[in-house]
Amino acid sequence: MPDRLLARLAAAALRLPPTRPGPVRVTRDIPVRARDGVVLRTDHYAPAARDAPTVLIRTPYGRGGPLRLLGRLLAARGRHAVIQACRGTDGSGGTFAPLVHERDDGVDTLDWLRRQQWWAGRLGMFGVSYQGFAQWALAADAGEDLRAMVAVVTASATRDSTYAGESFALDTVLTWAELLHAQTVPWLARQWELKRGQPRLVAALRHLPLADADRVATGVTIPFFQEWLRHHDPDAVYWRTRVFADRVARVRAPVAMVTGWHDIFLPAQLDDHATLRATGARPRLVIGPWTHGSPGLFAAALREGLAWLDEHLTAAPRSPVPSRPPVRIYVTGPGGGWRDLPDWPPPAAQTAWHLHPGGELAVRPPVGSAPDEFRYDPADPTPSVGGPLLVAQRAGPVDNRHVEARPDVLTYTSAPLTGPVEVIGPVRAEIHVRAELSHLDVFVRLCDVDRRGRSWNVCDGLVRVTPERFPADPDGVLRVPVPLWPTAYRFAAGHRLRVQVSGGAHPRWARNPGTGEPLGTAVTLRAGWRQVLHDPAHPSALLLPIVHSAPASAPI
Repeated sequence: MPDRLLARLAAAALRLPPTRPGPVRVTRDIPVRARDGVVLRTDHYAPAARDAPTVLIRTPYGRGGPLRLLGRLLAARGRHAVIQACRGTDGSGGTFAPLVHERDDGVDTLDWLRRQQWWAGRLGMFGVSYQGFAQWALAADAGEDLRAMVAVVTASATRDSTYAGESFALDTVLTWAELLHAQTVPWLARQWELKRGQPRLVAALRHLPLADADRVATGVTIPFFQEWLRHHDPDAVYWRTRVFADRVARVRAPVAMVTGWHDIFLPAQLDDHATLRATGARPRLVIGPWTHGSPGLFAAALREGLAWLDEHLTAAPRSPVPSRPPVRIYVTGPGGGWRDLPDWPPPAAQTAWHLHPGGELAVRPPVGSAPDEFRYDPADPTPSVGGPLLVAQRAGPVDNRHVEARPDVLTYTSAPLTGPVEVIGPVRAEIHVRAELSHLDVFVRLCDVDRRGRSWNVCDGLVRVTPERFPADPDGVLRVPVPLWPTAYRFAAGHRLRVQVSGGAHPRWARNPGTGEPLGTAVTLRAGWRQVLHDPAHPSALLLPIVHSAPASAPI
């Protein structure tokens, strides 16, 4: 089917505002030379209009497929669409090294754009995931030419997502490394590997030492995977040149952000939103019931992003544009739906749901009680199920009952709710722990238990504990604050809240070997007991931002 017809069908399916598309002229494989001589292969979709703004997309995922369709959609709406392959990908020269060259290559590409006869001095950028990192790398240096950004499931800084909770996001990083390598293998071989269930990747996620996992998954050594295993220190020079969070406040262009409650970069993207708000900017924020790669996310991102570019690229600099609520979120759970908010997060009452003996979760204060105990064995690590994962098919809410039945998972469950409870905003826990080993992880997950007893994950978080980060008190107890993913969730009447506490979630996070050995070389696995305390001196609790609530009924 011709690209032009596909673009028209896509516009109709996405319910985009009607346009009068003129002819689109496509020029492929334009050589754009970077300052070090590397050639960056670039496609240009030119509209019929002469004085048209430009939308730049820089990507490591190839210029075909969905991006070819997007190029035509943009050009049909009167935009020059410029789609460029990052160095080392899809015909561009050099070697792909994540985050290393995106600022300089982006600046050089903008310099090339400014020399084109069709350049009108108005730039927009659009990008999903890594394409968004490339936007943030360039944005602060683009000056007044940059009129709008659309950042989808992405953030300015990847370091904190890579080492979420100061552990290591093994599933995300290794799966992404395998995905990038797969772009270099024959198509039929890739399809066969996918059909078989990617057994090499599955084996690699289980493998120790982690320094060999990339070779198990792909057959080759992947330099950035090796580097990310070594450069854990947040203050290392290595990361200072690969994160762009300190540049966000310098961006003056209007920014639209689209993300999902189960996205791997959600906390970091909301940090970017907070930074922009602190400068007085009014970014557009849309958070839906999506995972990182869900089809609904991409459809919504195209609708939202194209509307944002239409508003801001057609207006004169700093002129007003049609007013829309700055924040739109989808409240998940029974009876939820879309809500418009004046800001994020909304006002909420922070309510502590305390862990109690007997596996009870309640808002009343803790009472004198003996701790609960479990044994964590990294040789049989507590598995991760659902939640924020890179692969959409495995991500999102799933029934957790089979995990909760394991002896290495503690659960605390409320009485059935007499009315709905809405939790909207940041979620955190404080868990008081005593452990046999000084190196351990604390994983906390909030679930919704429905009337049939199914336990659906809502949000979660993990923190890696070391003696330096969490010194014990004289009784050997550690107070471990655990930030969970933010959420917007409606617990229905008759449902129950449940909190899981365990020692890991593998392979989403790398297992903690219990020895303190370096991340990449650890092979010795030590099991050990740990206790969760919930007495008045050690009030372990989940802290929820309650927007609407009703008291729980008596236990049944």
